[in-house]
Amino acid sequence: MNKKILIVVLSIMVFVALVGGTLIFLKSNPPLETNTLASNENQHSVIVGFGNKGWGDIQLTEVAVNDYEEPTESKIQMSNAMLGFIITDDFESVEAQPYRFTELDEATIKTGTSPTETLEKQNNGTASEDDETYGLSVMHDEEIHTVHIKYSYFGIPLFKEVKVSF
Repeated sequence: MNKKILIVVLSIMVFVALVGGTLIFLKSNPPLETNTLASNENQHSVIVGFGNKGWGDIQLTEVAVNDYEEPTESKIQMSNAMLGFIITDDFESVEAQPYRFTELDEATIKTGTSPTETLEKQNNGTASEDDETYGLSVMHDEEIHTVHIKYSYFGIPLFKEVKVSF
């Protein structure tokens, strides 16, 4: 009987250590990588370029601005290394037509879309239309100072804060 209890206790301890270690690793090495940051003149429309440097897909779950206010509108801009991004306050405009916009809950951020790797390809002249890029387009009634991004990675909720300062 004591052996069974010991095995159960050790199994629980190993499980807790694995889960805790995984959480610590993800907090210190988050899979969501941001690099591009641009806005319109009054900073009411911001785009944050981002990608996934992790091993599994990422799902954005929530976006907030400034003091965790809900933005007027937010969409994920799916593009490629050759096309880039567009800063717009009208997703339906003629200029925005070549770009694909989708709702947060409808886009899955695939692995291998690290902005750093894409930038290296662009600098080396090896980038192509197959290199997917993602941008978070956010609009708000007031000037945007901070973009708060909540996302899920292997079912684990994570958070990224991006300061907007020009």
